[in-house]
Amino acid sequence: MRKIATLLAAALVLSACGTGTTPPGGAPAAETGQTRTVKHAMGETQVPASPQRVIVLDTDKLDTMFSLGLTPVGAAQAAQNTKMLSYLGSGFASVKPVGTLQELDLDAIRALQPDLILGSKFRQEKFYDELTSIAPTVFTEKVGITWKDNFLLDADALGKKSEAQALLDKYTQRAAGLKRTSQKVSLVRFMPDEIRVYGPESFSGIVLKDAGVPRTARQELADKSDKRFDKVSPERVQEVDGDVIFVSAYGEKAAQRQAEVTAGPLWTKLSAVAAGRSYVVDDEVWMLGIGVTAANKILDDLEKHLAA
Repeated sequence: MRKIATLLAAALVLSACGTGTTPPGGAPAAETGQTRTVKHAMGETQVPASPQRVIVLDTDKLDTMFSLGLTPVGAAQAAQNTKMLSYLGSGFASVKPVGTLQELDLDAIRALQPDLILGSKFRQEKFYDELTSIAPTVFTEKVGITWKDNFLLDADALGKKSEAQALLDKYTQRAAGLKRTSQKVSLVRFMPDEIRVYGPESFSGIVLKDAGVPRTARQELADKSDKRFDKVSPERVQEVDGDVIFVSAYGEKAAQRQAEVTAGPLWTKLSAVAAGRSYVVDDEVWMLGIGVTAANKILDDLEKHLAA
């Protein structure tokens, strides 16, 4: 009888250990075997109930982890800004790089032995099958325009959706309560090889809309199907004028270009510049953060620079 009881106990242990350890959306999940189903841009994936070793493959997911009080073990970085987002603080200094947003280092990802990977279909669809062979992988669909939905989806994969919803609600209430302004705002970003104006469906454009900040007619992009951003040439830089201009640069090469253009006569003649209403802002916050912490920091800038 004792031998039979021992065999039965062993069978039960083996059965329990096998539950949920090989989900269809990725490699073995958590050592406990407890998983949850998450629907995302690539289908459905069984994720660990409490993931411990998370790798993030876009900058919005870095912001998500920080906002939720978590730290990933690895992160992909923007090609022109291959350092950890500085507004996240020193606590993220130990996060290991795993390539850039468009060119992942799969060996580095594998070496970190993640139990969850958060990525973006828009940027990394071609890597999805390989990533799922490493760990359960959850992809958001788009970038920027769906930042709030992305935040909630990533938080769901992390087992923190209710906390994320509370943070998003708090941000929404704060944005709605900001003192309103009649000043029309222009958003300008210098890229390494072009100048962009950002419209109402960009991340920062959505934050401005949430705060009730009016935009210039040029940046409503009413005649464009893609209302995230448009381009202007240095010779037509007068098109970026507004009552207030917020300007940033993506990387060192772009910063050099910014310095050249903003020192030129066309820029200095802009009405916002002449009135002292042009402000250089943190590109990591306004353009790369794409999350609730970055959004609140944009609200900080609006409170600081926009008069009633």
